[in-house]
Amino acid sequence: MTRHFYIVSLGCPKSVVDAEGIGQVLRVQGYERADRPENADVLIVNTCGFIASAREESIAALRDLAAHKRRGQILIAAGCLPERDDVALNVAVPRLDGAIGTRHWTEIAALLEQLRAHGRQRADYIHWRAAHPEVTSLVASLPRIAAPGASAYVKIADGCDAPCAFCTIPSIKGPRVSKPVAQVIREAQELVAQGVKELILIAQDTTAYGRDLGQQDGLPDLIEGILTAVPDLPWLRLLYSYPQHITSRLVDVMAAREQLCHYLDMPLQHSHPQVLRRMRRAPDIAGVRRLIATLRQRIPDIALRTTFIVGYPGETEQEFAHLLDFMREIAFDKVGVFTYSREAGTPAATLPDQVPDELKEERFRRAMELQQGISLARNKAQVGRTLPVLIEGQGDGISVGRSYRDAPVIDGMVIIPGAVPPGEIVPAQIVQGLEYDLVGELAM
Repeated sequence: MTRHFYIVSLGCPKSVVDAEGIGQVLRVQGYERADRPENADVLIVNTCGFIASAREESIAALRDLAAHKRRGQILIAAGCLPERDDVALNVAVPRLDGAIGTRHWTEIAALLEQLRAHGRQRADYIHWRAAHPEVTSLVASLPRIAAPGASAYVKIADGCDAPCAFCTIPSIKGPRVSKPVAQVIREAQELVAQGVKELILIAQDTTAYGRDLGQQDGLPDLIEGILTAVPDLPWLRLLYSYPQHITSRLVDVMAAREQLCHYLDMPLQHSHPQVLRRMRRAPDIAGVRRLIATLRQRIPDIALRTTFIVGYPGETEQEFAHLLDFMREIAFDKVGVFTYSREAGTPAATLPDQVPDELKEERFRRAMELQQGISLARNKAQVGRTLPVLIEGQGDGISVGRSYRDAPVIDGMVIIPGAVPPGEIVPAQIVQGLEYDLVGELAM
């Protein structure tokens, strides 16, 4: 009798890749994926433990499945949250059967076997990391892909060595481990053979790829290798590119290779040097200005995205005003703004002058309102251009997709009257720029 699993994935694209990897492991073991929890033998929530709101969402998803769990079903928490605090997780979800973290998820079949062997009583709750503290090597194993339709994420490394004072990722994921070039290229070839039109390279810091392998500028070589191996791939996109690791050679490759989307996501987190120092981030904002000027000179149509944290400990009104001035000056195409989350175990949690929540929210609103106007102006500047658009869905006589200027989920859409099959890349002349989206007409 075939067993079935049901999986919910929360958090960033890197978590989506891990969830797909868990599914692949289980399929190899003879499981099939169920489209509804009531049809599954195993229920899995691939959790996010990065900040408090993400943990709350993960706990809520687990509790919801636990509340409707029938006799014989197994409920497992996977991903970042078990890696960070499985004791709290165990208390928060009384009907949880097991947990497995980001460094062990390839062993989920063994966890299921052990749960079945010991029964599914409350006393038999198993946290795999506690029972098996040795860390699994993820380099030669999954995750390989996460392919939502015509786009697919390819994780090129996992873990992080950055010392950011506010971040829990190094304690959850461990140090950076890069996949070998040959493995990444093989995965790219398999995905393109399946009909994928857009590959998206992800890691905690894609631009640090290969440093643990002894390569100081490994990402450009990896990109060249991928594009040579899959010359028919229309789009290759980079996410999570740190400015201090963006080299002149990477800029050269972006300028020269048409397949490489003219889109760069650089998480800056702030603009004021003193705030950046408290964050343990590179404080060279003048260098960031020079980099952006170079990118726009070499690649005039580049779309730039960044993220900022407001309400960081000690952030003064003057420092916040500096951030707003920087946003006006640079006029990023896309910006994500987050309020600082005080995370236990991080150096930032012990800093003095923690900013009150109401002031964080007020600064969040001001930053978002500013960026809304900038985004509208940047989108209106696209009117008259003809852009290739990857169609992702249609209905009621309208098709929606993305141009090279938009990454999945986090950015906007291009809205096109008419019915275009999903997965197709079509030319669209932009006729209207909205605050976050574009409106186009087929130019065929």
